[in-house]
Amino acid sequence: MSTTITTYASTTCASDAAIILTDAELAPYVTHASTRRWLTGPGLPCDSGVLSFAELCREGREGLRTVADSTGDPDDRLAAELRDQLVIGGLLGPGGLETESVLLDGATGEISTTYFLHDRPDLMDRRPLAPSLRTLVRFAEATDELAGLRGQFASYVGRYGPKAVAQASQHLLAVFEDGTDGEPAPYWKMAALIRPLALVAGRAGESGLALDLPPRLLDQEFGQGKVVRFEEVDFPATLAHEPTRRFLREVGLPEDGFLFSLETDMPLQTLAEYYADEERAAELPARADHLIRLGHLVEDNSLVVDAETGAVLNWNEPEARLFPLNTDVSTLAFTLWLLHREQAIDEASGHELTTDTYDQLAMTMLQVLSTVDPTGTRAADRDGRHYWTEVFQDEASGVLESVGGVR
Repeated sequence: MSTTITTYASTTCASDAAIILTDAELAPYVTHASTRRWLTGPGLPCDSGVLSFAELCREGREGLRTVADSTGDPDDRLAAELRDQLVIGGLLGPGGLETESVLLDGATGEISTTYFLHDRPDLMDRRPLAPSLRTLVRFAEATDELAGLRGQFASYVGRYGPKAVAQASQHLLAVFEDGTDGEPAPYWKMAALIRPLALVAGRAGESGLALDLPPRLLDQEFGQGKVVRFEEVDFPATLAHEPTRRFLREVGLPEDGFLFSLETDMPLQTLAEYYADEERAAELPARADHLIRLGHLVEDNSLVVDAETGAVLNWNEPEARLFPLNTDVSTLAFTLWLLHREQAIDEASGHELTTDTYDQLAMTMLQVLSTVDPTGTRAADRDGRHYWTEVFQDEASGVLESVGGVR
């Protein structure tokens, strides 16, 4: 296949390069006239934070590939509606990894997604994504523009807080509703509700931490009296990182966040103090007397903060290892706020976000988190261990495993 890379004329595209196909390459698979014109004309973006069309550039491939080609399906178990769908790319998750495969219906031009279940092709199905390639590209461009605060979202530069979140969400949803008769696919609905949440906190560094959270943000989210603020007497003498001390005094943390419980029964202890009377004290990491334990995560994990740098870490007790968790207490608070906000949004929508598409929601949440706090992405580059990432991926995998497996 001799896919052409050429200049893309749109000024709002994330990249000036596009993937262009020839009429000969489309025959006989793509008969839909406007889809043929799009693929031989403006083409598909090479650079997108939402979609990858690398499948169309795969070296050594021979023409377009159908789902039936991809699975082999020797026992003819694949649903008829899937057999002739064309595999053109994939949805991207954190770190640019492909999650679901993106399919094109060559007869209608409609776009959908699927997970390849090679052992159980009879369980594969399609989920709608966009009515056309033109709409798909426009939606991806708008999502990229929000992430980069450019193009139609350039006016949001320097604007943070709940009001900016609400306005950006309405703006993005309006883009998605235009051209879909007001009913975009669930993937885009959740993108409009979840992705703008990254705008809730400023990045000016006024707090001395990664994020400047709006005043009373946590109180408004978790409820009055549910956020714990510490006093000087609660801090171990080794807690020397002043921005962390100030944040814990003035902003605080929720006492009982999703998958996290704050230690409130006594003044904060170092990891060495917490394990002082236990046999496992010998297994503690170096500088355990400079790691302040803030509370519990699930499954014998403790959340600790480095007393000198302010970095937030996960102490995995069964493995006796430290793993990066968050950049600092401000991004930890954002993570807990994000998780709680998603639950509230989902409940308000009648659990629309978690009905059949939780895996897409989990990936969207991880993308927002990686935008605000890249700790998980950096951890993946080293040993792949990151508590929040694993929690989301485990939940998403549980949905998929219930129907037979993942791609």
